[in-house]
Amino acid sequence: MAINQKEVGVFDSKYRALTIGIILAVTIVAFEGLALVTIAPTLAQKLDGLHLFGWIFSAFLLAQILGTMIIGQRINKNGVFASFSLSILFFVIGIVIAATSMNMIMLIIGRVFQGFGAGAIITCVYFSITLGYPDKLRTKILALFSGAYILPALIGPYIAGLIAEYLSWRFVFWLVLPLIGLAVVLTLPAFRKFTVKENVHSKNSRKEGYAVLLAIGTGMLLGGLGFITDWKGIVLSLAGLLIMIQPLRKLLPEGTLRARRGLPATIASRGFFAACYYGTESYVVLALTDVIKLPADRAGLVVAAGALSWSTAAWLQSKLDAKDHGKGRQKRVTAGIGLMIIGVTAVMLAVGLPDGGIVFALISQLFTGFGIGLAHPTTGAIALQHSKAGEEGEISASLQFTDAFSPGLSIGIGGALIAVSQSLNLGLLTGIILALSLQLLFVLLSFSISFRIKQAKASEVN
Repeated sequence: MAINQKEVGVFDSKYRALTIGIILAVTIVAFEGLALVTIAPTLAQKLDGLHLFGWIFSAFLLAQILGTMIIGQRINKNGVFASFSLSILFFVIGIVIAATSMNMIMLIIGRVFQGFGAGAIITCVYFSITLGYPDKLRTKILALFSGAYILPALIGPYIAGLIAEYLSWRFVFWLVLPLIGLAVVLTLPAFRKFTVKENVHSKNSRKEGYAVLLAIGTGMLLGGLGFITDWKGIVLSLAGLLIMIQPLRKLLPEGTLRARRGLPATIASRGFFAACYYGTESYVVLALTDVIKLPADRAGLVVAAGALSWSTAAWLQSKLDAKDHGKGRQKRVTAGIGLMIIGVTAVMLAVGLPDGGIVFALISQLFTGFGIGLAHPTTGAIALQHSKAGEEGEISASLQFTDAFSPGLSIGIGGALIAVSQSLNLGLLTGIILALSLQLLFVLLSFSISFRIKQAKASEVN
């Protein structure tokens, strides 16, 4: 007689500690990223560094690219245990520096360490999923991995706002240290057992060098833009821009900078709408707290509304995709970006109408969140349609790189516009409007490029 064996799951005793540990690690990284959106205006004011506001995010995102690239190349050589330990160390050092910051420069240095650690942690988590779970369980753990972002997105901004409002913004950093310790205790025993084969002939071995060069060039560009009214700022910006071109060509699919029809246009459109979403999210909170004078916890609720809208749209697009078997993906991307255009326009009205601004800000987040919820997963699906056997990892890396780099650049340029506005005594409101206008430009570019997105033919898929 056949014995009915219970199906093994990711929370069975063999995998339980590893599953809880990596989900906790991802949740911590997600919480820190979202929490900073809410408290950034507060700590920028407290540290007298509003002119460096954009660097709070850009430093993190650019360093995240380095962490992803460098640890991604080194993990085969050093192993998961050593790589994850180093990643956690960088992240914790960043937390401590940021929490004890006496000025804005110190905070930005902390954010660099945090960003590097965050990118490296996520890379190690992906690697551990490949090594630690059989194929039949990987889709389940990846679903939980994605779900680990939902709770921080819904409650993280509000909790961070409450802590900043009633205690201190510094506690938002200190809060995660015990959770990091728990994640380490749960994961490291499993990571210690993983063995990997060193791949000395990796064709992507030069990518970490290009990533470092790109980070340097982008830093020069953003730094120069902050004092672009001076000839030194112009020279620094132009030099940074020139340095960035070759690394971008090497780190993105060929033709992306020209938005060539097909995969390159898909990546380019995604880069522009991701830049718009995160840039708008960052500067709408600054407008709510420093222009409309809304408490940080209420501003956090507005951000959470956008995250909820994103989740709802992502669920809806999965249903629509199943219904039409993916045939309407390009139209859903264009529709989603169109909704984002409405959202960004609404937030500019919110800034211009302080008395009723909260209503327009909420509408903005709902529209931009719903729009990116339609467009973001759909562009990912379209991009992977274009991958040939063995290229899935490379295209996935391009998507992750775009999601980190474009917002970092967008937020950084917006911060530079605020810095220039202040140096010319034009006021914070003018700087915020300029930063939001930049996001509107980005989403309009994304909308126009979206018509060049070409889905792979059914015969070409798989």
